[in-house]
Amino acid sequence: MTTGKKNTLLALEDGTRFWGASIGAEGETFGEFVFNTGMTGYQEVLTDPSYCGQIVVMTYPEIGIYGVNPEDVESGKVQVAGFVVHRAARGGDGPSPAYNYRATLSFLDYLAQANIVAIEGVDTRALTRHLRTHGAQRGAISTTDLDPESLIARVRESPQMAGSNLAQFVTMQEARGRTQEARGKNPASCILHHIVVVDCGYKANIVRELAARGAAVTVVPYDADLETVLALKPDGVLVSNGPGDPEPLHATIALLRGLLERRVPLAGICLGHQLLGLALGGATYKMRFGHRGANHPVRDFTTGRILITTQNHGFAVDPTSLGIAWTPLERESRIMNHESRISESANERMGEQTNHPTAEPPNHPTTQPPHHGRNAAG
Repeated sequence: MTTGKKNTLLALEDGTRFWGASIGAEGETFGEFVFNTGMTGYQEVLTDPSYCGQIVVMTYPEIGIYGVNPEDVESGKVQVAGFVVHRAARGGDGPSPAYNYRATLSFLDYLAQANIVAIEGVDTRALTRHLRTHGAQRGAISTTDLDPESLIARVRESPQMAGSNLAQFVTMQEARGRTQEARGKNPASCILHHIVVVDCGYKANIVRELAARGAAVTVVPYDADLETVLALKPDGVLVSNGPGDPEPLHATIALLRGLLERRVPLAGICLGHQLLGLALGGATYKMRFGHRGANHPVRDFTTGRILITTQNHGFAVDPTSLGIAWTPLERESRIMNHESRISESANERMGEQTNHPTAEPPNHPTTQPPHHGRNAAG
């Protein structure tokens, strides 16, 4: 691919198309189109492994204002398949690459250096409404195939998200400790627990937050076997976020069932939450357009509290598959009580006691998970 700004075509599998201008790298890319409602945090979105295989539409109208820096990354590289914005910021005047003192590179240079195909000038409001109404779907961005019928036909031949094991492309290859680089203010003498993180595509901030709370952290691949994890003698196991469909991750599901049988404390975030549901005999389903953003309200019906949460998931656990009666509500606030009750079902199925929780912070990895008595992590 070469870099440069030129006429660019965005096409969806249902025949919808938008024209815009190229930003970042020239060429073409295919993936599932999803939207993110965050007003900031675009660098974290770009580097989040959960977006592997997806082309992300940012609903906020101007992206790139504060540039990028080496500290706000969630992994070692840009993970998205493509990026869509209404307007890309060009940076500040003079030597500064952006309107922020922490910036070391402009947003546009970052895309180009990462060889990411992206497009601006798109009516992202219209595109987002289309995805909300008709659901996330396959699509492409191209600077080379500008024939709409040709590009749409090729999109329809591209892989589906459902049934895709994308964790294999973002997981680490061998277990390793991550505590030293993530500990921050906690010296070795302050280590309180040893937590094993099962890497389905974990975000770096998860390890940082665990280390900041006094945990020694070892990260293992998503397909690690039970003997490998037990040999590490963990105080608890956290199954990370990650991309794709949870159902094809048979090795991870088998690992979790083994850990449940041995009563090892477990927690799951996003994809990890879904995998725990499958390990307990539940079922998952693909949502119409999913939840992605840093500003999603969640109401806890047991307390009446509203939390503003970060979410990134396109699959969910079917509560009825675990014997939980639940009906989705058509309202803006997400529902927390059914998510926490999956943890209750887990404890009931495993005959767990109050000193041995199975916690499943649902699809919003906040640093303060909700407390529900015996289901509180830790």
